[in-house]
This record gives sequence, structure tokens and C-alpha cells, in this order.
Amino acid sequence: MLKVKEGDLDKLGLLFERYNKRLYHFFYRLTHRRDLSEDLVQGVFERILKYRNTYTNSGSFATWIFQIARNLQADHYSQNSPCEQADRDIEWEKLEGDNIIFEKEQQQEQELELLQQAINQLSDTKKETLILSRFEGFRYKEIAEIMGCSESAVKVRIFRALQELEVQMKELKRNGYD
Repeated sequence: MLKVKEGDLDKLGLLFERYNKRLYHFFYRLTHRRDLSEDLVQGVFERILKYRNTYTNSGSFATWIFQIARNLQADHYSQNSPCEQADRDIEWEKLEGDNIIFEKEQQQEQELELLQQAINQLSDTKKETLILSRFEGFRYKEIAEIMGCSESAVKVRIFRALQELEVQMKELKRNGYD
């Protein structure tokens, strides 16, 4: 942050990478709205840029950035719906349920990202066959026509691709992508 304060604005991207997920989770737990949470995260970094000269390095940067986040969220509600903020009651049971749903969605996103990485490691032929079958919904006979091979060759390619995919997924998880 000190480099950003001195004018090295490229370092703001690094700060964004480090803090955007934490800020998003913070805002999501408060608002239960993805779009608003994303907008508020962007707003935090706009304010960091605007108020970078006020950063004193006297405490934790995380404390400073979350103070900006709290102020931004309060400003948002005071400007956009002053009555809504005053009337809003926190339903703790709902928040816990939403948190579980959010964590499950995040885990599914990570699994999909992992799957995409594993698919990308397959040979082009296996990747194309698998995508045509599993993601595009083509039948084996149609895939055989598309790829200019026999239906049995398609079955073998899919079988081998799925086996290799399973190995790749395990390898990626073992290497810390879970």
C-alpha cells in the first residue's frame, strides 16, 4: 500500500488480488446480493485510490481496507435506501443457511475450475470427444460422424478420456488445487 501511496498504481492490482475475495464474502454476507457485493468491492478499490494519501501504515492494512469497506457499505445504504437499513432485522438463522449455500456454491465453482484444468490436459482428440459427448450432448454415432471414426472408437476414446480425467483430477487435488 505504501507503494500505491507513493504513486505506483500497478501495485493496486496486487492488493486487489489479495483482498477482493475476502471483501466480496464480507459484502455478500451483509447484502446477500452478488451484483451489489461485486460493485461494493470495486468501490472499495476506487476509494483506496482516491484516499491513498490518508494511509499512515500505523496499523494493519487489512483493518484499514475493511474500515473503508464498512464505510462504503454504510454510505451505500444511506444513499440508496435509508429506510431499508433502519428497518432491516438480521435473521441469524437465515445468515447461517446462506453461508452454507455460499460455501457450497464456492466449492462447486472450485470443482468446475479443477475439472476445466484437467480437461485442458487431455489430448485434443480425447478433449473433443469428451466435450461433444458430455457437454454438447451428442450421441456416439453423431460424434463418430463428426470425427470421422467408428462408433466403437468413440466409446473407447470416451472411456479412456474419463479414466485420464479422473487421474488428472486426483493429481491436481494432490498438488494443492482443491
